Amino acid sequence: MSTSTDSKIRIQSEDFSVTEEIETMKKVSRNIGGITTFLGTGRELSKGENITKLDFEHYPKMAEKKMEEIREKAVKDFGIIDMSIIHRIGPIDIGENIVLIVAAGEHRQETFKACEWAIAELKRTTPIWKRETTSNGEVWVQDTP
Repeated sequence: MSTSTDSKIRIQSEDFSVTEEIETMKKVSRNIGGITTFLGTGRELSKGENITKLDFEHYPKMAEKKMEEIREKAVKDFGIIDMSIIHRIGPIDIGENIVLIVAAGEHRQETFKACEWAIAELKRTTPIWKRETTSNGEVWVQDTP
């Protein structure tokens, strides 16, 4: 599990600061004119069920590798300056941060497109799994909304 705050790709159990991550990204280049973020948080309702607990597991090394591939492809294909991706694992309380993507570019258009693509691709390809605990028991979430 990566815990270095200098890394562009991190999987960690501890929370992160959105503000600190944006400030770190702003230091990458003086040509950054737009930064787009996606922040995923723990919600208490899913498919009509109240969630009492969330837990995330991952396939170590493979999850980081997939996230790095997503970052590299986003930079190349969308022409952004840089991107960082952080995903938490372990137990997550309702309302807590889960995932953060920060895309920085010269203009806003490419950062919006890169950020939206990156979260969809992360959910589609990265071996990180979510388990929700509801009043009806535990459910492994398999779909990617």
